[in-house]
Amino acid sequence: MTTHSTRHSIQSTLAASLTAYLEDLQESGVDGIPPELLTAAVADNSLQRTAPAEQGLENIMNEQNDAPEKHETLEQIRKSLGECQRCKLGATRKNLVFGVGNPEARLVFVGEGPGADEDRQGEPFVGDAGKMLNRIIAAMELNREDVYICNVVKCRPPQNRPPESDEVGSCSPFLLRQLRSVRPEAIVALGSSAAQALLQTKVPISKLRGKFHDFHGIPLMPTYHPSYLLRTGGNSDSFWSVWDDMTQVLQLLNLPVPDKSRKK
Repeated sequence: MTTHSTRHSIQSTLAASLTAYLEDLQESGVDGIPPELLTAAVADNSLQRTAPAEQGLENIMNEQNDAPEKHETLEQIRKSLGECQRCKLGATRKNLVFGVGNPEARLVFVGEGPGADEDRQGEPFVGDAGKMLNRIIAAMELNREDVYICNVVKCRPPQNRPPESDEVGSCSPFLLRQLRSVRPEAIVALGSSAAQALLQTKVPISKLRGKFHDFHGIPLMPTYHPSYLLRTGGNSDSFWSVWDDMTQVLQLLNLPVPDKSRKK
């Protein structure tokens, strides 16, 4: 049975997520937001600035689907993000890591969050894991410039720990706006944190990968994170599992599938 406190918690989460999204839209210059809608959303002073990741992604995407169609550029979204201090990660980062690649890419790779190299350079996937991702992209006979690459959170978590739910919730509006701006035909979620955040699940990556999942009308393929492949070796079973996943992505996009022979 749902208790009054549980209902209140759910309502608070919904309102907080909507408030954050509406405020971010206003910051980006989107017109036509009824003032009474924003006023109602912020009426409860006890609401937090961000919603938990389990509720935030679903709520924000639903609000966007109901809103009038208006295309935002990635530049507008980056400007709206500003020098973000919406969660505690802002206090410890060196550089905010927004995203890189083709703004009209057919394929988007979404990772967990920046590491030390990314934090230093301000670009996603530029360290050892980035080299492995580049290897995967090259194996698909694509260029890094052909795709779009971003992360669930835009700032490095300390000691490269997984991002926490409030941190994911803070970044969710911007990740979703990036995806809506690019409008890819397919998304690849790299690793458990990215896949679980996007798909609102706690199912491990080993059970999620290998098949497409629906992400609000976009086919999403979860696969192992490049850093996991570094730990298991370049010709490991996990590497070939990733290649099987990418083969499905290429087929979905009606692109040629290069012939790869497993080394013995």
